[in-house]
Order: sequence, then structure tokens, then C-alpha cells
Amino acid sequence: MFLKDRVKALAQQQRAAAIAFLLCLPVFPAVYKSDRGAVVSRSTLASEVGRDILKQGGNAFDAAVATGFALAVTYPSAGNLGGGGFAVIRLSSGECRALDFRETAPKSVSAQTYLDKNGQVRDKLLTLHTLGSGVPGTVDGLLLLHKTYGTLPLRDLINPAIQLAGEGFVLPASLVESFGRQLNDMKRHPASMDVFTNGGTAYRNGDRWVQRDLMRTLKRIAGKGRAGFYEGKTAELIVREMKRTGGAITLEDLKAYRSIWREPVRGSYRGYQIISMPPPSSGGVLLVQMLNMLEDKQPGKLGWGHPDLVHWMIEAERLAFADRAVYLGDPDFNPLPVEQLIDKQYAKSRMNTVELMKAGDSSAIAEGKLPYESPETTHFSVMDRDGNIVAITTTLNLPYGNKIVVPGAGFLLNNEMDDFAVKAGVANSFGLLGSRLNLVEGGKRMLSSMAPTILLGPDESMAVYGAPGGSAIITTVLQVTVNLIDHKMTLDQAIRAPRFHHQWKPDQVLFEPFALNPALRENLTKRGHKKLVPCEVYISDVNGILYKNGLFEAVTDPRHDALPGAQ
Repeated sequence: MFLKDRVKALAQQQRAAAIAFLLCLPVFPAVYKSDRGAVVSRSTLASEVGRDILKQGGNAFDAAVATGFALAVTYPSAGNLGGGGFAVIRLSSGECRALDFRETAPKSVSAQTYLDKNGQVRDKLLTLHTLGSGVPGTVDGLLLLHKTYGTLPLRDLINPAIQLAGEGFVLPASLVESFGRQLNDMKRHPASMDVFTNGGTAYRNGDRWVQRDLMRTLKRIAGKGRAGFYEGKTAELIVREMKRTGGAITLEDLKAYRSIWREPVRGSYRGYQIISMPPPSSGGVLLVQMLNMLEDKQPGKLGWGHPDLVHWMIEAERLAFADRAVYLGDPDFNPLPVEQLIDKQYAKSRMNTVELMKAGDSSAIAEGKLPYESPETTHFSVMDRDGNIVAITTTLNLPYGNKIVVPGAGFLLNNEMDDFAVKAGVANSFGLLGSRLNLVEGGKRMLSSMAPTILLGPDESMAVYGAPGGSAIITTVLQVTVNLIDHKMTLDQAIRAPRFHHQWKPDQVLFEPFALNPALRENLTKRGHKKLVPCEVYISDVNGILYKNGLFEAVTDPRHDALPGAQ
């Protein structure tokens, strides 16, 4: 058999394996259609809250704010008051903006804060201690979104979350199992055990979960707005816990926190416009950069699962993450070469270094030469009938943040300080390396991988989607985008398709079941992709909405059990 025929046969086998994977996924009614707008999130209850706000006459921004506060109640591993995130929005006028409500480092900390006397990184200070907490941004971000574009009273948007916290809701098996996995780390914190156990006993399926302290915190925010969180009793409760445990956040840090409106990253790919998040998130930059790298490779002609295409995509991911480690950070602290990184000619020059039949060597690959230079997160998407679009990705960093509930306030603290580079050559919890641009400095925002994304088609179609998963967020959003545009998949098919991930270092390809069948793995190994690692569960999960021909199609990933909310 000629090599070309052999490769074609491999591609056919790979597509057959993908179909098998799709058939293995849970059969939830994960696609809802509507002509009046839609909300999709990781929590069915939270999506229903957003849907009801649309029904009451609220716009997409109202629904997004209500969904965000509801997620803090119903999806505590990543939905939050004590974390941060990003929003990419499109107004009905066509204007696009990006809102940065990423956490900031407390003013008093530096890289030295997290090193021992021998100069080694003290990992647990970053992940399981209040010193690992950045100043929270979620509440400020949601409130600013409402203040700028909302139409309904704030109290009406927070009341559903207050009700869910105060009256409780029946725990599904997924949350009961999730709680159980955290209890070992939480047992040192009485307030955490009070929230996530039933009087010290593990919750069981069907138990009702009531969060009265969180209810009271939400009431303060509903009544006083920003001052209900960043000042007064809630702020005092946060700082009291900081002082008790040796954390760094002060009343001054909280009062000084502000979200920032930024210009989104924009790219083009085969007639489609990509609108995504700029730094301090690397998500939008790397997404556009990798699409630019793939544009000349004609993924649609090769077909999904073709060995050559999988190789090109792995190499594009490798090169983009190598650049991420050197060139990106907080734009308010250092000038960043964003325009150069997303330049199509730069992408072409990077891909010119890649050989078709030979894998790159991450240890030998440095950043490109520019003209000048989980994982737990949650994403939710909203569209309304007027054409307003909101994409929000928010997080506590690792699942349940640092596992510490603020006593009396009922919410978890983040451990986002782990997303900074503390020491050269030392990776964070996601295996990511960083440069001096992402070193810890007081007031700085840590680099992120979140990639809330809006896709505008040449046929006036619009899509909005995003994902959790740390560094895998970017490669997941990339693959969904290529599936939609090049492989002409429906949004449901694009989300269901098996995924793989490479991030430069560690030099390995992580893949879902059926993403790489045995023959394809053999083919990639012969090209030099030596470390192919099957993931234990799945890579990320995507929530998205597609608008086309007057119809909204809301899709949740069958890799989880949440349902979308459509009017």
C-alpha cells in the first residue's frame, strides 16, 4: 500500500473510533433550541436562573450576572464569589469588549514570599494556604457588567441565588462525589467542614444542601452592591481569616480592587472573525496564533483525525505554548507583543520550522523571534434575541480553590497565586512555566489560560463558547473552532468530538479515549511523538450557543450532566 493510501486508511479508522467514542458518551438531552435566546452553564439550576431572567425581560447581561451568582451556590468547585475571571461580550450594535476581573496579588507579597530559606518553592503556600489567595474579582466583575449593560434591578438578579442558598437544593450524585474528594484537604478547616459535610458526616445523594452564611453574604451584595463585599462585614470576615491563618489580603487590598475593560483579541480564520480574551489571559492570543498556524494546512481537506492534521495541531500547540511561557503576563506591568504574536506572517514563520514526518523536541524549542519579542474552572455563555452575547469563564484555580471557606461568609477562597511564576524553571499545578513577565508582584494580575470566545461567521451566524481545564482550555477551544469551521460539524458534534492536548512542556500528548486510535498512535510515535498519555477521565468540557437562521442552539458537553436553559 502506498504511503498516501496508508495515511488515508488511518484517517478513516480514526473517524470510526471517534464515532465509537460519541456513542459511549452519556445520552443527555444536551442540545436545546429556541428563537428567543439561551443560557448554558455547568449547572442546570444556574442555567435555569439565567433563562428565567431572559423570560422576565432581562437582556443577556442580566442573565449572565444572575447565572454567575447562582453558580457560586450550585457549582462550588469553580462557581464563586472568592475567585475571578474574564468576560468577552458583543453588543447588539456589533461592538465587542473584554472585561478583566482576574484576581490581583496582595500588595505585600513578592516571589520571595513563596520561597523557603534554600530558595525552593513552598508549594502548599500557593495551593492550600490563604497566602495562595489573590484579591477576588468575581463580584466586582459581575457588578460592573450589570452597572454598564444591565437593565433589571440588581436585587432581582441576585435573589435567585439567595433563594437557592437559603432554601437549599437537592444534591445530585456528581456534587456528592465531588465533595467527598475534597474532605481530606478540608478537614483542617472547621468552616469548610461545616459547609461541605452534614454535621461532620458526608452528604449523600438526595440530601438537601443549605448554605445560610453564603445566603447572608449574597444579601449584603444585593443590598449594598460593591460595598457589600469589598467593604463592611464581608471584607472584615475575609481579613479576619487572613490574619488568623497568615494570609496577605488586607482591607486596603479589597477596597482598591477594580475590574478593567480591555480591547479583545481579534483574529480571522477562513472568513470567520474570532473575538477572545487578551492578556492577562493567554487564551485569546494562543487561540488566534494557533489558528493562524493551521490556516495553510487545510484541515478541512485532510479531514478530522487525519494523522498529518493531528501532527500539525500538536506542533502548533507546542510552539504557541513555548511563546506563552516567555512573552505573556499582565499588560499593566509590562509591554506585551500581542500584535506580533497574532500576526499571520509570524505564525507562518513558526510553522516553517515544523517537519511533517518529525515531531518537534520541546527541550530544543525556544520562543519564536518576534519583530520586537481545574483543573477546575467554569464557563457559561448567554445570547439574547437582540444579539447581545456574553462569554464568561471564571475560576478558583484548582477545584474548590485552597479548600478554605471564609468563616461566617460561606464562600471558598481562590489559590490563584499558583498561576504566577515564583521561580524560573519551576512549573505550576498545570505544568506551565512562566517568565519574569509573570513573576509575583503586589497588585499584579497572574497569567491565565481562560479563553471565552465569540465566533462571527460570514453567513451572519454567531457562536459563543468556552471551557474549563487550565492549560487545556486553549487547545479545547482551538479544536472546537476547527471542528466547526473546517470540518463543518454542528456545535454538538464539535463539542462531542474526542480531544487531545499538548502544551510544550511537559513534552507529551494527553488524549481522551478514542482521540488517538492504536494505528494513529503508532503513526505519531514513528514521527517522534514518544509520550502519548491517555487521560483518566476527559479533557475539559465545553458549553456553547450557536445562532443561525434565526434559531439559538444551546449545547452542553455530554462529558458532564448539566442541561442548558433556552427560552
